Amino acid sequence: MSHPPAANKANPAADLDGPFTRVVKLAEVAGLPEVSLGTSYGTPALLVKDKSFVRMKDPETLVVMCALEEKEMLLELDPGLFFETDHYKGWPAMLVRLGAIDDASLTQRLIAAWREKAPRKLSAGFPA
Repeated sequence: MSHPPAANKANPAADLDGPFTRVVKLAEVAGLPEVSLGTSYGTPALLVKDKSFVRMKDPETLVVMCALEEKEMLLELDPGLFFETDHYKGWPAMLVRLGAIDDASLTQRLIAAWREKAPRKLSAGFPA
């Protein structure tokens, strides 16, 4: 999605709206309950019960919450899709290259991130 330069300076998050639309649609298709749109660190985010579980970092990168053990495994398994910067080392979140990940894999990551942040009772009621 392109915006005039003046609009981008006024609202830097506007450049993220296009890629984020895909994320929102996949979360809707997955049927994740109690999800709302919000912001986190000034960028578009999906929240469950007011807790962010995924947010845009930049137009090409998504920040996805995940357990540290899972993060380590995924970073090793597919560094073409998943990565981290020094800022995220030791933090239960990883970075996802939106241009490299297919919809099925991204949906799996969204569901896993949602489960990380959803209250236990809500998560337990969501099918595996």
